[in-house]
Amino acid sequence: MIFHPTILALFTGSIIVSFMILYSASYAVQILRKWDLKSGSELQLVLERKTYLISTLLAYAFVFQLLSFFLFIFSADQLHTFFVGAMCAAGSLYVNSYGYPTLIFKLVNFLLAGVWLIFNRVDNTGYDYPLIKKKYWFFMLLVPLILFETWLQGNYFLRLNPDIITSCCGTLFSADSNPVASELSSISSINFIMIFFYATVSLAVISGVIFFLKGKGAGFFSGVSILAFITSAVSIFSFISLYIYEMPTHHCPFCMLQQEYGYIGYPLYLTLLGGTILGTSVGILSPFKKIESLSRTLPSLLRKLALVSAGLFFAFLCIVTIRILLSNLILNG
Repeated sequence: MIFHPTILALFTGSIIVSFMILYSASYAVQILRKWDLKSGSELQLVLERKTYLISTLLAYAFVFQLLSFFLFIFSADQLHTFFVGAMCAAGSLYVNSYGYPTLIFKLVNFLLAGVWLIFNRVDNTGYDYPLIKKKYWFFMLLVPLILFETWLQGNYFLRLNPDIITSCCGTLFSADSNPVASELSSISSINFIMIFFYATVSLAVISGVIFFLKGKGAGFFSGVSILAFITSAVSIFSFISLYIYEMPTHHCPFCMLQQEYGYIGYPLYLTLLGGTILGTSVGILSPFKKIESLSRTLPSLLRKLALVSAGLFFAFLCIVTIRILLSNLILNG
């Protein structure tokens, strides 16, 4: 294991979060089985008091979950200097078989934790905890995912060996060695993906603004937000990275997080992920507008979420477009 401040922070923080998750899960099971707001029993009173504590613990745990995603990528990028052949986080994550699975689970849990935090915020606005069981069912689905992520991350850090020679991003994402990369990096594919990218992200912005103005189309906006996220992820690899690096063969999604490129990857990923979380939450929460205790607050909250989501997607689009316009790279085809 390599000792590094960010590794210790992530390692310690993840263990603490895992204990918080397990402690909260024990009470979540009781709430799912025994919660009855109409009951005046001693158990119900205990559960009502405990739900404040559990919600607070989970809020802190999931906020750490959001931060740990970027901290993990930052750590992986910082670690590349310890390994021969690595030039960025791509090589560091390839050092052992736990690196990329950890990143994938962190991304999934980042999105789900963000949605849960919004779900929890909405539930707390209702005087009768209208979404409490749904909220804790959602949480129980997250428990194994977060615990498994902690296990993966622990194995990744504990099995880091500086003597291992790894591969650089140029090899890992090379069109010559990766058939998927070859397909996505062809000029014909880039032209199609670029058109589809601008169409879907623009549609996410427009549908978000329409929902803000009219309060209709929540499901459509949510679906488009997810589609925009997937399309953007493919586009970052296919052509956005090329314009950032000004190299027609450099498809790495990690090098853009480095100082050499102005850390542009951080605002790029933050706006994309933020827009996706908020946009998805609008569709998930919209069916609950008819609940009496939420009927006054939820519609306006959903409109605000949609507007902020549309703003984040628009900011993401602007960052990409400005970078393309300022780039010296010209792709012919």
